[in-house]
Amino acid sequence: MDIKAYIESGIIESYVLGMADDHERAELEQLSRQYPEIRAAIDAFELSLEQNAMANAIQPAAHVKANILTEIAGEFSDITEARTTAKLVSMSTPGTGWLRYVAAAAVILLVVSAATNVYFYRQFREASSQYQSLLIEKSSLLAQNQALQAKGLDLYQGMQIMSDPAYTKVSLPGVKADENKLATVFWDKKSNDVYLLTNRLPQTSADTQYQLWAIVDGKPVDAGMVDICNGLCKMKNISNATAFAITLEKRGGSPTPNLDQLQVLGGVNG
Repeated sequence: MDIKAYIESGIIESYVLGMADDHERAELEQLSRQYPEIRAAIDAFELSLEQNAMANAIQPAAHVKANILTEIAGEFSDITEARTTAKLVSMSTPGTGWLRYVAAAAVILLVVSAATNVYFYRQFREASSQYQSLLIEKSSLLAQNQALQAKGLDLYQGMQIMSDPAYTKVSLPGVKADENKLATVFWDKKSNDVYLLTNRLPQTSADTQYQLWAIVDGKPVDAGMVDICNGLCKMKNISNATAFAITLEKRGGSPTPNLDQLQVLGGVNG
């Protein structure tokens, strides 16, 4: 699209002065959102109208009012004299001075009207911008509310699982120098569902991640990577486990545990 030719076509002037039709207005508003040059041209023309109106708002000299009143008085005097002397021709012909006043008034009204249109258009655009901001704020609040509802639901479901007697609770305390660390596994031996609660595990770095392991028949079995969860994290299903452990691995996990990075370990009771 030739932006320069479009700007010079006169559509912007027609739009700002309120002379564009619905199709032209819709097209220009859409293009102004796509092309900053068009938006800048609209703003520039609006500003030029406003500046022109202010620049031409000249305070008349004090003697102008007296002269106008004197001339008006003279006109009325002429009319009175014409009536008394029956000069009908003079009465029927308007003075050229009145024509000058009417023309000047028309120009002033045109400038004032254009400036008024610009003012109210800017007020309308500001109100529209505020309305859009309110819509965006409303959408943000709705998204936050939905996120809080989802988090609340996850926490509620987690509480239900932790209090369900069908789940075996397996405490995983820290090992050796990491005794302050703690995690808890909730395992349903019938459905094999496994959930993990990271009670006290430090934040990992960007390139590392915790991995849960189940000890099955004396061998470690991958039970899933630990992600950020609202309460309980759903892990992989596990059957016939005798213990659970967590190691710190490279992000994405490992097929075998890095025992040098063993964080917590706990056996299954019963």
